[in-house]
Amino acid sequence: MNRRDVIVGGLTMAAAATTSGGAGAATASGPLITRRIPSTGEEIPALGLGTSGPFEVGRSEAERAPLKAVLEAFFAGGGRLIDTSPMYSTAEAVLGDLMTPAMRERAFIATKVWTRGARAGVQQMTKSAELMKRPKLDLIQVHNLLDLDTHLKTLRAWKDEGRVRYIGITHYTVGAQPELAKVIEREKLDFVQLNYSATTPNAEQRLLPLAADKGVAVLVNRPFEDGSMFNAVRGKPLPAWASEIDATSWGQIFLKYVLAHPAVTAAIPATGKVHHLEDNLAAARGRLPDPKLKAEIVGALTT
Repeated sequence: MNRRDVIVGGLTMAAAATTSGGAGAATASGPLITRRIPSTGEEIPALGLGTSGPFEVGRSEAERAPLKAVLEAFFAGGGRLIDTSPMYSTAEAVLGDLMTPAMRERAFIATKVWTRGARAGVQQMTKSAELMKRPKLDLIQVHNLLDLDTHLKTLRAWKDEGRVRYIGITHYTVGAQPELAKVIEREKLDFVQLNYSATTPNAEQRLLPLAADKGVAVLVNRPFEDGSMFNAVRGKPLPAWASEIDATSWGQIFLKYVLAHPAVTAAIPATGKVHHLEDNLAAARGRLPDPKLKAEIVGALTT
């Protein structure tokens, strides 16, 4: 069973619920939940689009056509935030080629700096802006804390010069979360990107409360644990309580767990398939789980 099988099962349940007068897919046409960036008050949709993996393709039409469709569906569905990185091989170039001028104007583009040395960092960030055809990027993050102090100095200068709107840091492992916390405590940042999910809730203990206290926006990577969470619910029907949070698939349940934390600004799952993208967007509509239902979600993954 893959994620598509899980989604199809959820949609079958949704159709039955709709027919019988239940919640069904009632959230499909609603607006996306938005969250404020603490440092400015700007609102962005709580569901973004990651590019690691699916957007790392070549130049052929066969490879790029599905991604063009994903971008069209993303913006049509109310999305804005797109997260990428020079680390993701061709992803920045693919985005730059596929986004229309209207998409670029509307997009909140977040990329990263991932190299050593001030000069190399400037060259890399300048190239990112050129590839994505955006002279002013919305967010640049120090990827995996590599050469952190060097790049933060450059990023602060760029922010003062109007070359970037927000600055931040990232990592993708639980082991790095104590270091992320140390950086947040000593540095003035706009964003932190971290891993968080129903099976890896460690950030709830210190990092998420700290980000809220320090006024740092939070982007969540790996909300599906690279797809392993779908294996954990293989063969399980959606629980009856899914309708209480307007969820019609396991993917929506997993994302709603993440978005339910008040410190989370946005989740950024990557996908190259329109049906996955639309399912993800639906998670940012309707109701979110309370602590009791969050515990039910964890229980469904462990029993």
